[in-house]
Amino acid sequence: MDPDSVKSTLSNLAFGNVMAAAARDYQKELLTQQKAQTSSSINQEVDLDELMDDPELEKLHADRIAALKKEAEKRQELKKQGHGEYREITEGEFLGEVTQSEKAICHFYHQEFYRCKIMDKHLKSLATRHFDTKFIKLDAENAPFFVTKLGIKTLPCVILFRKGIAVDRLVGFQDLGGKDDFTTRALENHLIKKGMISEKKNDEEDEGSDYPEGIHRNVRSSVGPDSDSD
Repeated sequence: MDPDSVKSTLSNLAFGNVMAAAARDYQKELLTQQKAQTSSSINQEVDLDELMDDPELEKLHADRIAALKKEAEKRQELKKQGHGEYREITEGEFLGEVTQSEKAICHFYHQEFYRCKIMDKHLKSLATRHFDTKFIKLDAENAPFFVTKLGIKTLPCVILFRKGIAVDRLVGFQDLGGKDDFTTRALENHLIKKGMISEKKNDEEDEGSDYPEGIHRNVRSSVGPDSDSD
């Protein structure tokens, strides 16, 4: 037999043995992985079964259900009081509205003032996101008694109430950068600092008002001289 032919045959046999061994090893590896996955799945099922029977977990679940139920009941009660939306009220309704809720924000506005419309837009957006606080608006021309009583001289004027007591106010946009293009987030941050609303996580920031920059207008006809209130 040709020596070269014998050498080639032996080489092919050796290569074949290596490939066969590799194939066997690969099959063993697959079987090992399958067994491991099966074992892990069984252990997981056992662990989940044990968790479902865990009295502490059951208590946590029951507590969570109770908390959700309580929150739903509270939200329903607040909704009855006018929370969750930005509403217009009359002068006759004013006292009842601001004393009924723990926290209330009232915008005294004039329907022809651009800046009042800008404030309306932002307050309407916040009202739906901050259910614990009541958001309302009152036409200043139709509420002369409270305009005088609260010393409102410049519009827009947003007064912050706690249990019916006026604790602070926003006059015009002077606390929001003094410009018309402030964002809803800027107003939200201001009200958070004042303790009137709570911080919301993962909240999208409003990109600002669509209204053009206007002039800060004063309420001359209905409330007297041109001057801001503290």
